[in-house]
Amino acid sequence: MTQVAIGITVNGEDHLLTEDMTMRRLLEFLGLPEKGIAVAVDGAVLPRSTWNTTAVEKGWNVDVLTAVQGG
Repeated sequence: MTQVAIGITVNGEDHLLTEDMTMRRLLEFLGLPEKGIAVAVDGAVLPRSTWNTTAVEKGWNVDVLTAVQGG
């Protein structure tokens, strides 16, 4: 069985994934920190509690946002 590449966009940058992965695995794969961030998929926030079980799907537009302090 051949693997099909999954095309997604993360923070405006296109990525081709050659293996199935969860959101948490995607963040690790891209070298992004796990703490101090929020993840949105197609404009909707993805709760951190679902990162281990949410499989990344073809065509997703993922935004990884970092918390910023200020006032």
